[in-house]
Amino acid sequence: MADKDDPFEASASALGYMYQFAKALEACIEQSMGGIEWSVAVEAADDIEKHVGSLTELLQLKQRAEGIRLTDSASDLWKTLRIWAEAATNERIDLAETNLFLLTTAELPQGSAGFHLQPKASGHRDEEKALALLRAARATSKNKDLQKAFDAFDTLGSAQKEQQHTLLSRIEVIGGAPGIDDVRRKMLGHAVLAAGREFAKAFLTRLEGWFYDRVIEQMRTPGGAPVTGAEFDEAFNDLRNQFGPNNLPIDPDIADLAPETAESADKMFVRQLEVIDIGSERVSLAVRDYIRAFNQRSRWLNENLLHAGEIGAYERKLVEEWRSRFAEMREELGPEATEQEMKREARLIYRWVDREARIQIRTGCDEAFVPKGSYHMLADELRVGWHPDFTVRLMALLEPAGAG
Repeated sequence: MADKDDPFEASASALGYMYQFAKALEACIEQSMGGIEWSVAVEAADDIEKHVGSLTELLQLKQRAEGIRLTDSASDLWKTLRIWAEAATNERIDLAETNLFLLTTAELPQGSAGFHLQPKASGHRDEEKALALLRAARATSKNKDLQKAFDAFDTLGSAQKEQQHTLLSRIEVIGGAPGIDDVRRKMLGHAVLAAGREFAKAFLTRLEGWFYDRVIEQMRTPGGAPVTGAEFDEAFNDLRNQFGPNNLPIDPDIADLAPETAESADKMFVRQLEVIDIGSERVSLAVRDYIRAFNQRSRWLNENLLHAGEIGAYERKLVEEWRSRFAEMREELGPEATEQEMKREARLIYRWVDREARIQIRTGCDEAFVPKGSYHMLADELRVGWHPDFTVRLMALLEPAGAG
C-alpha cells in the first residue's frame, strides 16, 4: 500500500491503477474482435483475469520508470511468483488450464530468468535455465522482504517437485511492455475505426468512463460479476451508434443531473413559468431540463461534435414550431381576453412543450431533455414565451430600479 504521506508514492500507485484499468479495457477491445464468449475482471484472481472458453488468463502488470530492469532478484518478479505459487498450492487456480502473464515496462536483462520466460516467438525461451536462475537467486538473496515469496516457491519444489516446472511452463514474461500513454494511443486507433478520426477522442473518453464505472461496480462487490463479451459488445455498439451521422451522445453524468431549483430562481425562464402560475414541482423539472440541455449542448460544442451552424438551425426550428402555436393562441384569445383566460391558454402552450414538443437536433438523438431544455434556454433569452404578453411583462423585470 502506498504511503499516504509520500505524494510520489501515492502518485505512482494511482498511475498503476490507471494502467491496470487501461490494459483491461484494451483487452476487452481486442477480445471483442474475435467474438463475445469471454469475460474480463479487474482485481479478482489477479490484476486482470480473463476467461475465454475453458481457458483462464491471469495478468500481473508492472509499470516502472524508464531504465528499471527486471533482474533475477527483483521484487516485482518474486512477488508475482508468490501470488501464483500460493494460488497453485491452494488450488485456487488450475495450472493445466491457466496461462500466466507478467507484463512489465521494465527491461529484461539478457540471460536473466525473465529473459528466458519470454514467449516462444521471441526465440529466447528456456524454462530450465529460468528455473536454475531463480533457484540460484533464491539461495543467495538476503532480502528479508521477499522471504514469503521464497517460501511459497520452495513449497512448490518440496511438496511436488514438478510443480515449479509446471508453474514456469505456464508463465510468459513480457518486458518493455507499452506504458499507459502507448496503451491509450493504441485504443485511440480502435476508436478511429469505430467513430472516425474527428470523434475518436470523444468516443474513447466515453468508453473509458463506462468501463471504469462498470469495473468499480465489479470491484465493490466481493465476487462481483466480470465484464462479459456480450455486455461489452452491447455497450460498444450503442456508443458507436451515438456517434453516427444522425445521432449525438447523451452522457450519463449529465442525464443524471438533479440541480437545486433555488440556484436558478432569478433565471428568466423561471420567471416566465411563474407568470403563468406553474407549480413549484414543475418549475423544478423545468430547471432540471434546462441544466441538462445547457450542459449537454456545451459539451457537444466543446468537443466539436456539432456541425457549423447546427445549433442555430435547430433553434430556428424550435422557434418556428412555437411561433405558429403562439400566434394561434393570441388570435383565439383576442384583445378582450382576461388575465385568467390568458394564463389558461399560456399553460396549454407550455403543456405542449412539456409533453409533446420533441423536435430533436438529430433524428437519432431522442432524449427528451434536449428539446425541452432547449425551449427553456430560448425562454431565458425571451425568444419564446408562454404568456400572450410575455415580452412586456418580462422586459419590465430587466429595467434598472428607478428607471421610468
